[in-house]
Amino acid sequence: MKKNLLALLMSALLAAAPSWAVNEAPQPKVLRYAFRVAETGFDPAKISDIYSRGVTAHIFEGLYSYDQLARPAKLIPLTAEGMPEHSADFKTWTIRIKPGILFADDPAFGGKKRELVAEDYIYAFKRVADPKVNSSHWSEIEEQGFVGLAEYRNELRKSGKPYDYDKPIPGLRALDRHTLQFQLEKPRPRLPGVLAQGDLYGAMAREVVEAYPDKAMEHPVGTGPFVLKEWRRSSRIVLERNPNYRERVYEAQPAADDAEGQALLAKFKGRRLPMIDRVEISIIEENQPRWLSFLGGEFDFLDRVPDEFITQVMPQGKLAPNLAKKGMRGYRVLNADVLFNVFNMEDPVIGGYTPERVALRRAIGLATDVEREIRQARRGQAIPAQSMYMPYVDAYDPEYKSEMSEYDPARAKALLDLYGYVDKDGDGWREQPDGSPLVLESLTTPDGAQRQIDEIWQKALAKVGLRVTFKPGKWPENLKALRAGKFQIWSLGASAAMPDSQDFLTQLYGPHIGGQNYARFRHEAADRIFERTGVMPDGPERVALFRETKRIVAAYMPYKYKGHRYVTDLVQAQLSGYRRHPFKQDWWEYVDIEAAKKPH
Repeated sequence: MKKNLLALLMSALLAAAPSWAVNEAPQPKVLRYAFRVAETGFDPAKISDIYSRGVTAHIFEGLYSYDQLARPAKLIPLTAEGMPEHSADFKTWTIRIKPGILFADDPAFGGKKRELVAEDYIYAFKRVADPKVNSSHWSEIEEQGFVGLAEYRNELRKSGKPYDYDKPIPGLRALDRHTLQFQLEKPRPRLPGVLAQGDLYGAMAREVVEAYPDKAMEHPVGTGPFVLKEWRRSSRIVLERNPNYRERVYEAQPAADDAEGQALLAKFKGRRLPMIDRVEISIIEENQPRWLSFLGGEFDFLDRVPDEFITQVMPQGKLAPNLAKKGMRGYRVLNADVLFNVFNMEDPVIGGYTPERVALRRAIGLATDVEREIRQARRGQAIPAQSMYMPYVDAYDPEYKSEMSEYDPARAKALLDLYGYVDKDGDGWREQPDGSPLVLESLTTPDGAQRQIDEIWQKALAKVGLRVTFKPGKWPENLKALRAGKFQIWSLGASAAMPDSQDFLTQLYGPHIGGQNYARFRHEAADRIFERTGVMPDGPERVALFRETKRIVAAYMPYKYKGHRYVTDLVQAQLSGYRRHPFKQDWWEYVDIEAAKKPH
């Protein structure tokens, strides 16, 4: 009887106890970190900055992706059932999509689950072609040559009529609900690499875009592992696990001698993706507060340790003992990127193809002290660039040397003197050959790191009698000016999205002015090379043509390529599974937050 009473009493106490005392629910796994530059939005057709793309890569999915651990990079199916079938001439590509993949829920679907179908990829490509969307990626899609797509776009540009998304395009066909077929005007042996850019060409549901007119930048809905839950522009971005995300597990194929990759595979193989529940991103543009916030434990991950703190983090290339004691880990790799100055070839002062204008740009290039910028402003975290082609892409040659890396102020002065850029009024600054003032103006961003880079460049040019001023603006504002051709000079960088070098050759291709041809460069030989390399199979002949473009750029100097950066990422003890990939933007689904390892 006493035992029964005791049991009843215990039952009553448990019933009255708070729920956490009985069965404590697991805390959500949250990844927290900060962007150094503000995002522009989340419409894949309209974005180009790496920060916005870092978000869209986790919301939208391409047909293909890259193995997370394989080095060199290896393409794998993502929403496709397998690798594509193609005709012998690489003009016809057929791809089957995995059935049963769902979009994230949205009111636009009328309360129903919405399955991914072939038409969703066709719609995404059509949006890039829509003149009213004004996508900066059109040049890349145009180059693929989908039959009828460019023709229809040109027709609409002339007529001003709205895009008819129901109009069949011969090059973009859905053979059935889950089968795509692409018909191309020319051979495109490397098309799958373009299709792997899910952050730009991921499947989009037409009914979502049409339900929120002019709000695609703020209302992204895809099939990816995360959904956007909160967005305060240039301040805070929050994403959560997509409850509709399909059964997908961690699998990869690291090389047998890749100890780090093999360890990650052993730890995570078979785990369902994503392994975390939520991602919270802050925007902190100044390096010091972002660094201090990470040290203070506010963030789990520091994307790209600021150069001014690199000696504190990785002295002699090894993680500092005080950070190692806290369980932090550092990851340093040479990045697939290139830093450069771009000159507007249509600018009345610095542009043009006449000998004196070419001499001016080449003199600026020779007067630019790349080694000092790398040593002082970048704390040694880069190597000099010799061309537009960066590490990990097929045209990159670590043995190649060019004028791009030369610092020769004496030669710069001689060039300027020879072509009439001399100090005519005795004020210490050179004038133009006709005697008018010569003032160079560069766009810039208002942050401390960029100011130091600008100061080094300004002093270097002053040594040869050239005066440069700076026009500060937010990165998105500068990008708009660049696209519109309303600039003279800008210093920026570009990163690779695939191993193929063709994408960077677009920087020289005349028809891509307003897109990836930032310099607005026009050169018949460069155009012909671009058109030939796009259809050629990989091999020595194609590599030789890429080498020729390096000489064209060095001769005309529409760009001054400066460096390829080392990137050092830092993670807290609780973040596991991180590894930077040279090309892919999505990585959140491959990491875990282990609360037990978090310092208390």
